Amino acid sequence: MTTYTAKLTPEEAARLEPLVRDGSFQLRDVPHARFSGAKPDLHVTFYESGKLVVQGKGTQEFVEFVIEPRVLLSARMGYEDTLEPGRLDPRLGVDESGKGDFFGPMCIAGVYVNRDVLNAWKDVGIRDSKNITSDAQVARLAKKIRETPGCVWNLVAVGNEAYNRMHGVNGSVNRILAWGHARVIENLLGQKHRMNPAPVRAISDQFAASKATVEKALMTAGKTIELVQRHKAEEDPAVAAASILARDEFVTRLRLLGEQYGLVLPKGASDTVEAAAKEFVARHGTEALGKVAKMHFRTSYRVLGLPEPARVEWKKPGG
Repeated sequence: MTTYTAKLTPEEAARLEPLVRDGSFQLRDVPHARFSGAKPDLHVTFYESGKLVVQGKGTQEFVEFVIEPRVLLSARMGYEDTLEPGRLDPRLGVDESGKGDFFGPMCIAGVYVNRDVLNAWKDVGIRDSKNITSDAQVARLAKKIRETPGCVWNLVAVGNEAYNRMHGVNGSVNRILAWGHARVIENLLGQKHRMNPAPVRAISDQFAASKATVEKALMTAGKTIELVQRHKAEEDPAVAAASILARDEFVTRLRLLGEQYGLVLPKGASDTVEAAAKEFVARHGTEALGKVAKMHFRTSYRVLGLPEPARVEWKKPGG
C-alpha cells in the first residue's frame, strides 16, 4: 500500500495533528490543508474538508502502527468491504471543471468503475483534483484512468461561445451543469455494452438545491439509473476520477486557447486574471473576449468598464 485515504472526525484529527507536528515530519504548506508533513518515504496531509491522505512507501506501516491504534482507535485495514458496503459496486461518477474559472470552457467528465477498476487504482492516488496542485500530476493520473482496463469514460466540453449562449438563455450556471451532467450520463450509458457488470447508480456533487435539476435534464437512458447527488461526492473514487479527467481537459483546452491568442490565460478569477483579461481586450478587442471567457462573471464587467449588476443575496430554497 502506497496510498491511504480516510475521513476523520474532529476528535481523530485532534489526535493525529500532534503526531505530525512532533518534529519527526518536515511541515509543508498545502492548499486547503489544515496540516501536512513529509518524511523521505511518507507524506501525511489532513485537509480542511476532514479528509486524510497518506502517501509513500511507508504508508502501510504508518497506518497499521500509528493511524489505527493511535488515531482511529480501531483496526480497519482489510475490512473495507465490511465497513463500506457498496464500495466496489459498479457505478458512474460525474464531475466538472472550469465552473469557477473566468477563462476557458466548462468541462464535464463521467467515469464508469467496477471492482477490477477500483482495485487497480488502490495504490495510484486517485483523489479529488482540487487536492492535486500540479497540472503534471493531474495529467499523469488522467492517463492512468483512461488506460485502466474496464474503465469507460466520457467528456463533454462546453466552449466559451456556447457557454455564453447557454447562460444567456438559461440565466443559470446550474442549468448548464445539469445539462452537462445529464449529457455525460447519457453518453456513458450509450456504451453500456462495454460495462461489466452494468452500473447500479450515477453519483455527482450536489450543486443544485434538488437532484430534480439534473433529473429533468436526463433523457431516456439516464432515467433508467439511480441518480445520487451529495455534498463532497469527490470522496467517491468514481467521482474523483471524473474530476481528474475534467480538470485535465480544462487545463489542456485553456493552454491551447492561450496559444491561439498569444497570451497566457490564468486559472481562477483573481486580480491576475482581471489583468490578463484587460491585456486580452487591448490586443484583440472587446468582441473577442466572449470567445475565451465566461461573460457573466463580474470580471468581464470590470474589464469592459460596465456597471456591475447588483449582488443577489442567496437564500436557502424554502427558507
